[in-house]
Amino acid sequence: MSELPKSHEALLRNRSLLKGRVALLGASSGALLPELPSGGLAMSEHAGYAEELAGPPNWQVCFGYDNPALTASSFDTVVVFLPKARAELDLRLALARWIAAPDAALILIGEKKEGIAGAVKQLKTIDPDAAKVDSARHCQVWVAIGLAPLAHFDVADWMEWHSITNAGSTVEVCGLPGIFSQGELDVGTSMLLDSLVSTPLKANRVLDFACGAGVIGSWHQAWQRDQGRPVAPVDGVDVQSQAVMCARATYERAGASGEIIASDGLADVEGVWPAIVTNPPFHAGVRTDISMTEDFLRSVARHLKTRGELRLVANTFLPYENLIKRFVGPVERLTEDRRFTVYRATRR
Repeated sequence: MSELPKSHEALLRNRSLLKGRVALLGASSGALLPELPSGGLAMSEHAGYAEELAGPPNWQVCFGYDNPALTASSFDTVVVFLPKARAELDLRLALARWIAAPDAALILIGEKKEGIAGAVKQLKTIDPDAAKVDSARHCQVWVAIGLAPLAHFDVADWMEWHSITNAGSTVEVCGLPGIFSQGELDVGTSMLLDSLVSTPLKANRVLDFACGAGVIGSWHQAWQRDQGRPVAPVDGVDVQSQAVMCARATYERAGASGEIIASDGLADVEGVWPAIVTNPPFHAGVRTDISMTEDFLRSVARHLKTRGELRLVANTFLPYENLIKRFVGPVERLTEDRRFTVYRATRR
């Protein structure tokens, strides 16, 4: 069981604020709920956190903003933990207002280093009278009472679409607040796509790890069609609920094939592929954190066929080459510049 984040400790310091039926939006530690035995609902947009939260009696745990357990006007106290992406806070506050009962209390908690000061400005756009009630553990706790409720909430209403073009092939990509590189093709992914053109995969099915909005899988299939090549389905896996929703929507619009799976790393993934591609994340909030990629590299060989290929793009400064060689097999740099490197490894 994980150690409590500072924001969760700040909530426990102020547990007297929790009245009636309670909802926690953005909870991230399984150690929190046993400390709040009165129960309620806890939502996380992170598949691993949702799995870790599950278990304590009196608590209903749900994954993602589209979970049917989130119902209108149902909660007397709604706690909003500050998300990593500022844009996601507006989405989380809208959900909070929709599930809040009349005269409910909304509690916003976040760490100073992760931007609680700016988040308060967003809170005050919906309640100018919101007040700070505590400042401890490098966090702030703000309370708004009697917010104007929202009559409707549907996460699909927050979806936006944009076009990305690479090597002459174009796809429409879905975006939601909080998703990686929303509204643009990031440089690392573009370099990975270029490598798929210059050195095509020899695979009849591909897995895209940390697939985000489904850019790689949808584009790769579109490019293969445009080139008159056999089209290989691309399965995708991501830990974030918004990414899973967006990838499925992107695939549907692009006519792309492949299963999109919610999983923390490869923990809930079954199967073996002849090729796996990835532009893995390396940030946790404001910190550089490569632990997710290290875990992926330790386990990826179990999901690669013998002589199967791993294609990975990463910031050049990250120490992945030796890890890839150790856990997968012989590795080469297909392309690189000061910022990014595309690695290709063959499973030994």
